[in-house]
Amino acid sequence: MKTVKQVFALAVALLWGAFAQAQIDPVNTDGVALGGYDVVSYFSGKAKEGKKTFAAKHNEVTYYFASKANRDAFTKAPKKYLPQFDGYCAWGVGAKAAKFPINPETFDIVDGKLYLFFDGEFNGEQLDTSVDWKARTAELEKAAHTNWPNIKDSK
Repeated sequence: MKTVKQVFALAVALLWGAFAQAQIDPVNTDGVALGGYDVVSYFSGKAKEGKKTFAAKHNEVTYYFASKANRDAFTKAPKKYLPQFDGYCAWGVGAKAAKFPINPETFDIVDGKLYLFFDGEFNGEQLDTSVDWKARTAELEKAAHTNWPNIKDSK
């Protein structure tokens, strides 16, 4: 019986790890942004999951927040906290002129702006696009802002 419990615990841990590394669309089919992560929390240096009890809507998208204070800060100045490129991978927009899903726990704040990144398995290997972004921030940020108007409305 002890072995069954150990196997079950291992399976849960592996599934949790896979879920934590899952790539998501910036807005899911239910209209929730960033897998429920709190956009204000990024500016404190840590990605935190929000709670449904602290939700706010902006432009038909629902955002969850870790606290009432974060929700209130967002509702007072949403543009200050919204991710660049509608939440798509900043590296993908800059380096590939394409929309890539993101891992909501992989981010960068540059000049007070939130950038999110793909960080997960790609073609059987781990790919963290924030690494290249951080090595070439100025170049990729400029390219991304140039590319975004041309790909913003693409599928």
